[in-house]
Amino acid sequence: MAIDKVKEYFKEFDRKQDVLEFNESSATVHDAALAIGCDETHIAKTMSFWVDDNPILIVLAGDTKVDNPKYKQKFSCKAKMIQADELENVIGHAAGGVCPFAIKEGVTVYLDESLKRFEYVYPACGSANSAIKLTISELEKYSNYKEWIDVGKIKEG
Repeated sequence: MAIDKVKEYFKEFDRKQDVLEFNESSATVHDAALAIGCDETHIAKTMSFWVDDNPILIVLAGDTKVDNPKYKQKFSCKAKMIQADELENVIGHAAGGVCPFAIKEGVTVYLDESLKRFEYVYPACGSANSAIKLTISELEKYSNYKEWIDVGKIKEG
């Protein structure tokens, strides 16, 4: 299971015990916030896209969605999400548990500026009922991100 790979990954940093597992689903931003007991904005959701046949992950704050014009300006192509049935094979995690940890080689990780508003965030850990509480600097460290980007916009209403 992908969560076991993520736990093994965090074992390298003596953080395996910090991976939270819930009895209920944390597959959506709403569900994750309920399971954790935090505001939806603190959920670090990981979205997966194709850029010129290369898989990328963008981690955004829970209240943020991808702004298509910003995305196109950054990546010089239209946003094309990786289909749910391809995620495990391409990224290493299934839908609901996609995270920037213990991913397949060749997947590039970007962190969206929307996350910088927070002291800490909760990304998933490879399953639809897991998360870990990380500071922004810890997220930078553990995600092996390429760069900070600005492709998000806060959802209205």
